[in-house]
Amino acid sequence: MDLGISGKTAFVAASTGGLGLAIARALAAEGAHVAITGRRHIRAKEIVAELTDAYGPGAVAIEADLSTPDGVAAAVGQTVAELGPIDILVLNGPGPKPGAAATLSTDDIAAAFELLVKPHHALISQVLPGMRERRWGRILAVGSSGVAAPLPNLAVSNTGRAALAGYLKTLAAEVALDSVTVNMLLPGRIATERVAELDQAAAKRRGTTVEDIRLESRKTIPTRRYGEPGEFGAAAAFLCSAPASYITGVALRCDGGLIRSL
Repeated sequence: MDLGISGKTAFVAASTGGLGLAIARALAAEGAHVAITGRRHIRAKEIVAELTDAYGPGAVAIEADLSTPDGVAAAVGQTVAELGPIDILVLNGPGPKPGAAATLSTDDIAAAFELLVKPHHALISQVLPGMRERRWGRILAVGSSGVAAPLPNLAVSNTGRAALAGYLKTLAAEVALDSVTVNMLLPGRIATERVAELDQAAAKRRGTTVEDIRLESRKTIPTRRYGEPGEFGAAAAFLCSAPASYITGVALRCDGGLIRSL
């Protein structure tokens, strides 16, 4: 299938590792010009070299602190200057610390919005007007299966991601007539550094081994395995594609059947 995004400009937030990198690789493989963004500039340059070797020129490294409005504006401005107007915006970022809902502080609640809502809103505010003017755009947020069913001991994440989902669902209806789609892709247990950190934290908290935690986790997944980053990236690339133009306002799970509702 031709995804119809060759030559499109994609800004992938936090793409020097994990799910962001998996999405960036999948988009580059389809011919998109990809901005690799993050605070690890040397790592971003290494990824650009990798993508250039595999697919030819078209990727750039953007050193970015997306936690501040100025950082967002600078990263978007540099991307537009080097690659052109942004057609595909992938919202992604680090997950907050684990913790129980009963122990959340007021600062924890504020942190949920600071980390999981405000930076994404700032990026959309910078990019969306151009998408609407050109009457083509894809906004995709990397969420969590906790949006569909809140996950134990991830209260801050559950709170912030649910708020983001509400904002994006509202936005999707407002921009649909401008041929801009807005979706979320919800990972389950994908084999990334973030999931490894969560497994290690769970093992320490429960006084057991990481392998025992992983075995227990795999038993809850119908496919009996963790997902591969490349599988997640492929799903993301499709949601950012031209053939996916009639899919908007959707939270799609990529979780091996972990969440048992439809």
